[in-house]
Amino acid sequence: MLNFFIERPIFSTVISLVILLAGALAGFNLPIAQYPQIVPPQVQVATSFPGANAQVVSESVAAPIEQQVNGAKNMIFMGSKSGADGSYNLVVSFEIGTNADIAAVDVQNRFGIAQSQLPADVARQGVTIRKVSTDFLEVFALTSPDGRYDNVFLSNYATLNLVDAISRVNGVGQVRVFGARDYSMRVWLDPDRMARLSVTAGDVASAIREQNVVVPGGVIGAPPAPRGTQMQYTVNVLGRLSDVSQYEAMIVRAAPDGQIVRLHDIARIELSGADFAITARERQLPSAFIGIFLSPDANALDVDRGVRKVMNDFSKVFPQGMVYSVPYTTVPFVTQSLKEVGITLGIAFLLLFSVLINYVGVFSARL
Repeated sequence: MLNFFIERPIFSTVISLVILLAGALAGFNLPIAQYPQIVPPQVQVATSFPGANAQVVSESVAAPIEQQVNGAKNMIFMGSKSGADGSYNLVVSFEIGTNADIAAVDVQNRFGIAQSQLPADVARQGVTIRKVSTDFLEVFALTSPDGRYDNVFLSNYATLNLVDAISRVNGVGQVRVFGARDYSMRVWLDPDRMARLSVTAGDVASAIREQNVVVPGGVIGAPPAPRGTQMQYTVNVLGRLSDVSQYEAMIVRAAPDGQIVRLHDIARIELSGADFAITARERQLPSAFIGIFLSPDANALDVDRGVRKVMNDFSKVFPQGMVYSVPYTTVPFVTQSLKEVGITLGIAFLLLFSVLINYVGVFSARL
């Protein structure tokens, strides 16, 4: 068999070229999911404890969660960060080849055991558990060159209009708005007035929690109703409050003598951002940064094209005075790396081809 190919160098060359072309075509058409994993799959647990510092978060949130999550099947290590703004982020890494979906379910089940040990405010904020990738693709920035929009408006526009659309792009693992300032009702208490009126912060929190709720109003005239009832009405009651004046009119304390303390007597209320811990700026202009994280086994170039298409489509309907830019992206690095790989493969092919031709020529001369 060896002599057969040595005596027919042209036939051997054709066979080699066919195998080379078939391999090249297979490489370009091979799904990303079929490539071997080189990065350990990861699961993220994220939550926040409003008003707490890093030490309190570490003791009351991190400790019970990590105690239960530790030892999950195929887990190799985990790392957490407790922020001074009350945020908590835990990333659990698993062995290469572990199914990320099964790993996320395992972490979810283990977290359920620790949930009863968490503070009530943490449970109220909610906990997010998702499979993630540490690959940070790029950042889009929403800005207002003429200064007509502030950080709060830009952040809320990104959250309400762009985050969901970008999240639907195939390959996007997580979309995060850096410096997010979701609209919230901020209550600034005056301690001097509270002391004179004998009102505590707990009284204010309880009043807001009790009066800012969604409750069913019921139905008037529903069966069983008195004989002769001909009409049935659904009662609509005021639910969640949304206006500053509604919060100002809240009753914090009512004394037996008829004295009423309302929220505006002891506090200043405004509609503003929920968190001011992070401020995003581009060229000294108020901005909202949208960070794009890849999902495991995602193609960075395909994700970049999909996200840019979404941003281009939305930019046509942006409010007047709003633009977007890309202050940070890893796509040029990926593109240049692929280019260098292609150049290296081309050089290797030329060297192999020249060696093969030289070998065939020398062998023919000897014959």
